[in-house]
Amino acid sequence: MAATAGHSLSSNLPFQDRVAIVTGCSHGVGKAIALHLASLGTKLVINYVSNSTLAQEVIDEINSSWSVTSSSLRAIVVQVDVSDPSQVKAIFDVAKNAFEDQAHFLIVYVGIVDPTFPSIANTIVEGFEKTLNVILKARSFAYERQQIGFKETVVAPSGLQDAPGCGAHLASTASVEEMTKIIAKELNETKITANCVGSGPIVIGSFLSLASEEMVEMCLNRSPLLRLGEPKDIAAVVGILVSDEGEWVNGQVISIHGGLWS
Repeated sequence: MAATAGHSLSSNLPFQDRVAIVTGCSHGVGKAIALHLASLGTKLVINYVSNSTLAQEVIDEINSSWSVTSSSLRAIVVQVDVSDPSQVKAIFDVAKNAFEDQAHFLIVYVGIVDPTFPSIANTIVEGFEKTLNVILKARSFAYERQQIGFKETVVAPSGLQDAPGCGAHLASTASVEEMTKIIAKELNETKITANCVGSGPIVIGSFLSLASEEMVEMCLNRSPLLRLGEPKDIAAVVGILVSDEGEWVNGQVISIHGGLWS
């Protein structure tokens, strides 16, 4: 759901002027989440790793949909490697300096798959380390800022469930899901909520480029709704989780796949 052109800053929107940090949102699911939160009034710090052009396009789309000036932007972009703890801390500081407020939401969109699809036996140590660094270290975001009422959601793609050649990716995703449950308990006195969204097959370039035609056809045939997921499907659920109404949802792993893996 994209932001509607001509938003008024006085609009009575559910997330009016709350601040969100969203990682991995230069395209696909992350982009859909950023646009959806922006449409609900959120100010955004958008993170990218390598593609500054796509990230800037997301920023421009959000800011152009609001009546803003250069001194009152609704969204800004920052390049951060989420596997580097020092850079993780910096993104929170950027948010506070830009919007003069602490971040209220954190949405970490993480996913990395070796495009050569090596078997577990043939996955080199560096391959495991790269995947674990990106996915598991990104998961430690919740400890960076422990203000009351902070809401954190990790979106961990699982569209290649049980697929040969995705051992490192799926092992790290499973670890993220278990860490979510533990972190929610360890932060029990902070009123921080932590949840994980496991997305099934999503119609985005990364899935379609990695999955074979046979796998895509299999997913379509098994889906009770006879379609693959779309980025907006994930964005809508994330919006609920970080809302005031979603406060009682905590330490949960929510699978969104249209019934495909049921």
